[in-house]
Amino acid sequence: MSSADRDPASPAILFSFAHPDDESFSGAGTAMKYGAEGVRTVLVTATRGERGKRGDPPICTTEELSACRERELREAAAIVGFDELHLLDYRDRELVDTPPAEVRRTLVSLIRRVRPSIVITFDPNGFNTHPDHVAISRFTSDAIAAAGDPRWHPAEGRHHAVSRLLWTPPFAPWDAAGFDDIGEHAGADFAIDVSRWRERRAAALRAHRTQHLSVDKYFFNQPDVARVLSIEAWRQGFGPRLSRRPSRDIFEGL
Repeated sequence: MSSADRDPASPAILFSFAHPDDESFSGAGTAMKYGAEGVRTVLVTATRGERGKRGDPPICTTEELSACRERELREAAAIVGFDELHLLDYRDRELVDTPPAEVRRTLVSLIRRVRPSIVITFDPNGFNTHPDHVAISRFTSDAIAAAGDPRWHPAEGRHHAVSRLLWTPPFAPWDAAGFDDIGEHAGADFAIDVSRWRERRAAALRAHRTQHLSVDKYFFNQPDVARVLSIEAWRQGFGPRLSRRPSRDIFEGL
């Protein structure tokens, strides 16, 4: 199903990340799977990643990196098929210093407009303790709580209660492929089979050309890359109790 055919009243998932390429490292497969089932998928990216890598050899100058990474993000988002992309234009590696009230209002407004059932972001430690990852996790959780309280930012729309918050798990996507039974690992509350979208996941990763060193290291240089690209795991931050762990459906109980 294309985004143009999507019912605006259909369930929605909001993905909230810090940099271009975060969505392709974690979340692209989940977005593709549920997008194909008619769920609206919306991506928020807080920065343009202008202090990241430029490739080896460099694909662009330092001054061009911001615009280059935005183009890469938009290409990857189109490959994944996100219905919307919101680029917030905060400064890379300075997100943690952004006034919380400013980010809260921005995200509350978006949550109340999109009205997602599920929000997906980094775990509270930012997966790898990157300060921008930690910051967007904290800001997202803050905004979820505020969006459900009509006293916060009443001008930003009718309040909305998110039903489930999902975090990146306490292990890397490329490590999960080596588990004999992912369900034995604490933090794997959901294990989503995205093997049908493996090739598109790979294409989204390759769209981030400036980041090819990391993409190749963690994905395409892995001996079991097909398996790496076939599953995505999530940890439940909050939501209805699960009948089993890992669940195979992030909408279980909603």
